[in-house]
Amino acid sequence: MRAVTAAENREDLAITLGVEEEFFLVDPETRNLLADPDPGIFEICEKTSGPHKIVRELLRSQVETNTRACASVAELREALRETRSLVIAAAERHGAAVMAASTHPFAAWTAQMRTPRERYARFATTFQETVRRAVVGGMHIHAGFGDADSRIRVMTALRRYLPLLHALSTSSPFSGGHETGFKSYRLILFGSLPRTGMPGPLRSWAEYDRLVAEYRRREFIEDGSELWWDIRPAHAYPTVEMRICDVCTRLEDVVSIAALYASLVRWLLRWDRDGALPPEPLTELIAEDRWIAQRYGVFALFGDRTGTGARMDIDDYLAELIEELAADARALECEAEVRHALTIVREGAGADRQVDLYRLRRLEGDSQEEALRCVVDQVLAETREVVADPSD
Repeated sequence: MRAVTAAENREDLAITLGVEEEFFLVDPETRNLLADPDPGIFEICEKTSGPHKIVRELLRSQVETNTRACASVAELREALRETRSLVIAAAERHGAAVMAASTHPFAAWTAQMRTPRERYARFATTFQETVRRAVVGGMHIHAGFGDADSRIRVMTALRRYLPLLHALSTSSPFSGGHETGFKSYRLILFGSLPRTGMPGPLRSWAEYDRLVAEYRRREFIEDGSELWWDIRPAHAYPTVEMRICDVCTRLEDVVSIAALYASLVRWLLRWDRDGALPPEPLTELIAEDRWIAQRYGVFALFGDRTGTGARMDIDDYLAELIEELAADARALECEAEVRHALTIVREGAGADRQVDLYRLRRLEGDSQEEALRCVVDQVLAETREVVADPSD
């Protein structure tokens, strides 16, 4: 790829960022999900959220945070520290703990209670057991940039990088009291719903608009918010919303993935302005890399970026990509955050730490139940690190 010119570095390629995170509320004694937590938790969150937004989710045992729109990665880090700290403080005031992972290791889906809201009642009626079994939480990263058509084109070009971004976030290796063999079992559970997974290529806002109109004409959806793709145009904001990621236990991992996403957006936006975006790979091949990411996480071997048909170790794949994104990461002042992605690969994502601890505890003689409780304790402690951060 060609070098970035000085003119392009001065050009307005501003990107705004925001993150949604869906957390679980846990009983500190049993380590199980709180099927019906104290409503005071949500009342405190609503009163103290400030410029952010904190809301209920499908299950009563969940809470969703939405950061304010941020103009930089550094600003986003502070916003995430604020939203996480707010939820943790509200939960602890009412005897609950907060868990940043995309599945709970042993909670039973049959014991969960739904938030009383018309939209969720409609989903339960339509999707039946598929939605009842989906005791999962996700992390959605919004990037605001360009005009409607450029956002669609860049969104399509981003698809090939989604498996990598997902692998970095994996945090759901357990479900229903057992190790699933996947680093992200969340995508398996969530994938039983319609209109999930990898979207096909779109070339303009008009094409996307026609698709939404056709879905609505057939009464499959009420609006674009019911397209639950891995990446989509956000329904309520002028952003591209990446939805494939698991919830990261550690704050710095969230920031790193957001920085890498923003750098990719800026890089592809420059190419789009030249009319030179690369040809799209087959959706089926991107979907294969997606499955590899959810199965193996940071141990993935992805399809070669050059299209030769070979497979690349994720570490080599990521290192090569980071070099190509260097100028854009520098322009966005997030070089260190982007390079932290290499640390995630080499030291492991949240799923790897969970699995390693579980297997160690079993080798040490713990029962399956005891080992899973230790996993919950570890995730709760890592989630709470944001409160004890000395830089606060």
